[in-house]
Amino acid sequence: MERCHHALDTRRILFRDTEGVCPVASAGAATVPAMVAICLLAQPFAVGAVVIIGAVVVAVAIQEELDAHARRRRAHPKPEASREAARPEPQAQPSTEEPLANGKPKPEGLGRDWFPPEPPVSLEPSERRPECTPKRVPPKGGHPLHNACANNVPLNAFRGANALVNGKAFDALQPAMRTLWEVKTDNFDTYTAVLRRIVVGNQVLELRRERGLARACGFDFRVGVRSAAHKAALELAAPELEGLIVVMDWC
Repeated sequence: MERCHHALDTRRILFRDTEGVCPVASAGAATVPAMVAICLLAQPFAVGAVVIIGAVVVAVAIQEELDAHARRRRAHPKPEASREAARPEPQAQPSTEEPLANGKPKPEGLGRDWFPPEPPVSLEPSERRPECTPKRVPPKGGHPLHNACANNVPLNAFRGANALVNGKAFDALQPAMRTLWEVKTDNFDTYTAVLRRIVVGNQVLELRRERGLARACGFDFRVGVRSAAHKAALELAAPELEGLIVVMDWC
Protein backbone atom coordinates (compact mmCIF):
# COMPACT_ATOMS: atom_id res chain seq x y z
CA MET A 1 0.00 0.00 0.00
CA GLU A 2 2.83 2.42 0.79
CA ARG A 3 4.41 1.77 -2.60
CA CYS A 4 1.16 2.01 -4.59
CA HIS A 5 -0.71 4.80 -2.83
CA HIS A 6 1.07 7.63 -4.62
CA ALA A 7 -0.46 6.41 -7.88
CA LEU A 8 -4.02 6.85 -6.62
CA ASP A 9 -6.02 9.90 -7.62
CA THR A 10 -7.23 10.85 -4.14
CA ARG A 11 -9.44 13.56 -5.64
CA ARG A 12 -11.67 10.86 -7.06
CA ILE A 13 -11.66 8.47 -4.08
CA LEU A 14 -13.43 8.79 -0.76
CA PHE A 15 -12.43 6.50 2.12
CA ARG A 16 -14.86 5.77 4.94
CA ASP A 17 -14.07 3.73 8.08
CA THR A 18 -17.41 1.94 8.27
CA GLU A 19 -16.07 -0.83 10.58
CA GLY A 20 -14.08 1.42 12.92
CA VAL A 21 -10.78 -0.44 12.29
CA CYS A 22 -8.65 2.66 11.61
CA PRO A 23 -8.51 5.14 14.52
CA VAL A 24 -6.64 7.60 12.34
CA ALA A 25 -9.81 7.98 10.29
CA SER A 26 -11.40 9.95 13.12
CA ALA A 27 -9.16 12.87 12.20
CA GLY A 28 -11.12 13.20 9.04
CA ALA A 29 -10.51 11.88 5.61
CA ALA A 30 -9.85 15.33 4.26
CA THR A 31 -6.90 16.02 6.59
CA VAL A 32 -4.98 12.74 6.32
CA PRO A 33 -6.29 10.96 3.24
CA ALA A 34 -3.08 9.00 2.70
CA MET A 35 -2.99 7.49 6.21
CA VAL A 36 -6.70 6.64 6.09
CA ALA A 37 -6.31 5.00 2.68
CA ILE A 38 -3.36 2.88 3.79
CA CYS A 39 -5.11 1.79 6.96
CA LEU A 40 -8.35 0.88 5.27
CA LEU A 41 -6.89 -0.81 2.21
CA ALA A 42 -4.54 -2.90 4.36
CA GLN A 43 -7.63 -4.53 5.86
CA PRO A 44 -10.05 -6.85 4.04
CA PHE A 45 -12.33 -4.66 1.95
CA ALA A 46 -15.54 -3.73 3.76
CA VAL A 47 -18.70 -2.62 2.03
CA GLY A 48 -18.71 1.15 1.75
CA ALA A 49 -15.06 1.60 2.78
CA VAL A 50 -14.11 2.98 -0.62
CA VAL A 51 -16.41 5.32 -2.45
CA ILE A 52 -15.62 5.88 -6.11
CA ILE A 53 -16.09 9.42 -7.35
CA GLY A 54 -16.37 9.13 -11.08
CA ALA A 55 -16.16 6.24 -13.49
CA VAL A 56 -12.76 4.79 -12.44
CA VAL A 57 -13.07 1.51 -10.57
CA VAL A 58 -10.09 2.15 -8.32
CA ALA A 59 -10.75 -0.58 -5.69
CA VAL A 60 -10.66 -3.33 -8.30
CA ALA A 61 -7.42 -1.97 -9.74
CA ILE A 62 -5.86 -1.87 -6.28
CA GLN A 63 -6.93 -5.45 -5.56
CA GLU A 64 -5.52 -6.63 -8.88
CA GLU A 65 -2.24 -4.89 -8.13
CA LEU A 66 -2.09 -6.51 -4.70
CA ASP A 67 -2.74 -9.95 -6.19
CA ALA A 68 -0.07 -9.44 -8.84
CA HIS A 69 2.42 -8.34 -6.19
CA ALA A 70 1.74 -11.47 -4.15
CA ARG A 71 2.27 -13.65 -7.20
CA ARG A 72 5.59 -11.95 -7.94
CA ARG A 73 6.79 -12.54 -4.37
CA ARG A 74 5.96 -16.23 -4.63
CA ALA A 75 7.66 -16.58 -8.01
CA HIS A 76 10.75 -14.56 -7.04
CA PRO A 77 11.44 -14.84 -3.34
CA LYS A 78 14.08 -12.66 -1.77
CA PRO A 79 17.63 -14.04 -2.03
CA GLU A 80 17.96 -14.29 1.73
CA ALA A 81 14.76 -16.29 2.07
CA SER A 82 15.65 -18.65 -0.80
CA ARG A 83 19.10 -19.26 0.62
CA GLU A 84 17.67 -20.05 4.02
CA ALA A 85 15.17 -22.47 2.48
CA ALA A 86 17.81 -24.14 0.33
CA ARG A 87 20.36 -24.42 3.11
CA PRO A 88 20.56 -28.10 4.13
CA GLU A 89 20.17 -29.11 7.68
CA PRO A 90 23.54 -29.51 9.39
CA GLN A 91 24.47 -33.14 9.72
CA ALA A 92 26.90 -34.65 12.10
CA GLN A 93 30.07 -35.52 10.23
CA PRO A 94 31.75 -38.78 11.11
CA SER A 95 34.91 -38.25 13.06
CA THR A 96 38.16 -39.07 11.27
CA GLU A 97 39.63 -40.32 14.51
CA GLU A 98 37.48 -42.61 16.62
CA PRO A 99 38.72 -43.35 20.10
CA LEU A 100 40.06 -46.81 20.74
CA ALA A 101 39.43 -48.81 23.84
CA ASN A 102 42.52 -47.34 25.54
CA GLY A 103 41.47 -43.77 24.76
CA LYS A 104 44.04 -43.20 22.02
CA PRO A 105 42.89 -42.13 18.55
CA LYS A 106 42.94 -44.70 15.80
CA PRO A 107 45.41 -43.79 13.01
CA GLU A 108 43.55 -42.14 10.17
CA GLY A 109 42.88 -44.28 7.12
CA LEU A 110 43.32 -47.64 8.87
CA GLY A 111 40.58 -50.20 9.14
CA ARG A 112 39.39 -52.03 12.18
CA ASP A 113 41.85 -54.89 11.82
CA TRP A 114 45.06 -52.90 12.09
CA PHE A 115 48.48 -54.52 12.10
CA PRO A 116 51.84 -52.87 12.67
CA PRO A 117 53.80 -52.14 9.48
CA GLU A 118 56.05 -54.88 8.18
CA PRO A 119 59.74 -54.50 8.99
CA PRO A 120 61.94 -53.27 6.14
CA VAL A 121 63.61 -55.80 3.89
CA SER A 122 66.88 -56.99 5.36
CA LEU A 123 69.95 -55.60 3.64
CA GLU A 124 72.44 -58.04 5.07
CA PRO A 125 75.51 -58.78 2.93
CA SER A 126 74.87 -61.45 0.33
CA GLU A 127 77.62 -63.71 1.67
CA ARG A 128 75.55 -64.25 4.83
CA ARG A 129 72.90 -66.06 2.81
CA PRO A 130 73.28 -69.83 3.32
CA GLU A 131 73.42 -70.54 -0.41
CA CYS A 132 76.27 -68.02 -0.76
CA THR A 133 78.57 -69.80 1.69
CA PRO A 134 81.01 -71.93 -0.38
CA LYS A 135 80.75 -75.67 0.31
CA ARG A 136 83.17 -78.40 -0.81
CA VAL A 137 81.57 -80.93 -3.17
CA PRO A 138 83.16 -83.70 -5.24
CA PRO A 139 84.19 -82.77 -8.79
CA LYS A 140 81.51 -83.48 -11.39
CA GLY A 141 83.76 -84.82 -14.14
CA GLY A 142 86.68 -87.07 -13.50
CA HIS A 143 88.59 -85.89 -16.55
CA PRO A 144 92.26 -85.81 -15.47
CA LEU A 145 93.22 -82.77 -17.57
CA HIS A 146 90.22 -80.76 -16.42
CA ASN A 147 90.84 -81.63 -12.77
CA ALA A 148 94.51 -80.70 -13.05
CA CYS A 149 93.74 -77.30 -14.58
CA ALA A 150 91.12 -76.56 -11.90
CA ASN A 151 93.29 -77.69 -8.98
CA ASN A 152 96.23 -75.57 -10.17
CA VAL A 153 94.31 -72.28 -10.34
CA PRO A 154 96.57 -69.95 -8.29
CA LEU A 155 95.54 -69.72 -4.61
CA ASN A 156 92.73 -72.24 -5.11
CA ALA A 157 91.45 -73.23 -1.66
CA PHE A 158 89.29 -76.08 -2.96
CA ARG A 159 91.90 -78.32 -4.57
CA GLY A 160 90.45 -81.77 -5.29
CA ALA A 161 86.89 -80.45 -4.97
CA ASN A 162 84.39 -78.05 -6.43
CA ALA A 163 83.01 -74.97 -4.63
CA LEU A 164 79.20 -75.08 -4.37
CA VAL A 165 77.87 -71.49 -4.37
CA ASN A 166 74.31 -70.39 -5.14
CA GLY A 167 73.45 -73.83 -6.51
CA LYS A 168 76.39 -74.01 -8.91
CA ALA A 169 79.51 -76.20 -8.45
CA PHE A 170 82.37 -73.96 -9.58
CA ASP A 171 85.73 -75.44 -10.55
CA ALA A 172 87.87 -73.33 -8.19
CA LEU A 173 87.68 -70.66 -5.47
CA GLN A 174 90.18 -67.96 -4.55
CA PRO A 175 88.94 -66.86 -1.08
CA ALA A 176 91.40 -64.00 -0.67
CA MET A 177 90.14 -62.36 -3.88
CA ARG A 178 86.56 -63.68 -3.52
CA THR A 179 86.73 -65.08 -7.04
CA LEU A 180 85.06 -68.18 -8.44
CA TRP A 181 86.49 -69.96 -11.49
CA GLU A 182 85.32 -72.07 -14.39
CA VAL A 183 87.90 -73.80 -16.60
CA LYS A 184 87.46 -74.89 -20.23
CA THR A 185 89.96 -77.46 -21.46
CA ASP A 186 88.76 -77.68 -25.08
CA ASN A 187 91.46 -78.27 -27.68
CA PHE A 188 89.90 -75.30 -29.47
CA ASP A 189 92.64 -74.74 -32.04
CA THR A 190 91.92 -78.10 -33.67
CA TYR A 191 88.16 -77.47 -34.14
CA THR A 192 86.60 -76.71 -37.50
CA ALA A 193 84.97 -73.31 -38.01
CA VAL A 194 81.50 -74.81 -37.65
CA LEU A 195 82.40 -76.63 -34.44
CA ARG A 196 84.01 -73.48 -33.03
CA ARG A 197 80.78 -71.52 -33.55
CA ILE A 198 78.74 -74.25 -31.86
CA VAL A 199 81.10 -74.55 -28.89
CA VAL A 200 81.41 -70.79 -28.39
CA GLY A 201 77.64 -70.28 -28.60
CA ASN A 202 76.93 -72.92 -25.98
CA GLN A 203 79.72 -71.77 -23.67
CA VAL A 204 78.71 -68.09 -23.81
CA LEU A 205 75.21 -68.93 -22.58
CA GLU A 206 76.64 -71.06 -19.79
CA LEU A 207 79.24 -68.51 -18.71
CA ARG A 208 76.71 -65.64 -18.57
CA ARG A 209 74.51 -67.69 -16.25
CA GLU A 210 77.45 -68.69 -14.03
CA ARG A 211 78.72 -65.13 -13.85
CA GLY A 212 75.27 -63.98 -12.68
CA LEU A 213 75.14 -66.63 -9.95
CA ALA A 214 78.59 -65.66 -8.67
CA ARG A 215 77.90 -61.94 -8.62
CA ALA A 216 74.56 -62.45 -6.88
CA CYS A 217 76.58 -63.75 -3.91
CA GLY A 218 79.22 -61.04 -4.06
CA PHE A 219 81.95 -63.02 -5.87
CA ASP A 220 83.99 -62.08 -8.91
CA PHE A 221 84.10 -64.52 -11.79
CA ARG A 222 86.92 -65.74 -14.03
CA VAL A 223 87.19 -68.22 -16.91
CA GLY A 224 90.31 -70.25 -17.73
CA VAL A 225 90.94 -71.46 -21.32
CA ARG A 226 93.88 -73.21 -22.95
CA SER A 227 94.47 -71.04 -26.03
CA ALA A 228 94.41 -67.39 -27.10
CA ALA A 229 92.13 -68.31 -30.02
CA HIS A 230 89.55 -69.69 -27.62
CA LYS A 231 89.80 -66.55 -25.46
CA ALA A 232 89.37 -64.24 -28.47
CA ALA A 233 86.36 -66.16 -29.79
CA LEU A 234 84.55 -65.99 -26.45
CA GLU A 235 85.22 -62.26 -26.01
CA LEU A 236 84.05 -61.55 -29.56
CA ALA A 237 80.76 -63.38 -28.94
CA ALA A 238 80.28 -61.84 -25.47
CA PRO A 239 82.05 -58.49 -25.05
CA GLU A 240 80.93 -58.30 -21.41
CA LEU A 241 83.35 -61.16 -20.67
CA GLU A 242 86.40 -59.15 -21.73
CA GLY A 243 88.93 -59.05 -18.90
CA LEU A 244 87.37 -62.09 -17.25
CA ILE A 245 88.93 -64.75 -19.50
CA VAL A 246 92.45 -65.98 -18.76
CA VAL A 247 94.72 -68.23 -20.84
CA MET A 248 95.90 -70.86 -18.36
CA ASP A 249 99.66 -71.30 -18.51
CA TRP A 250 99.65 -73.84 -15.70
CA CYS A 251 98.04 -76.69 -17.60
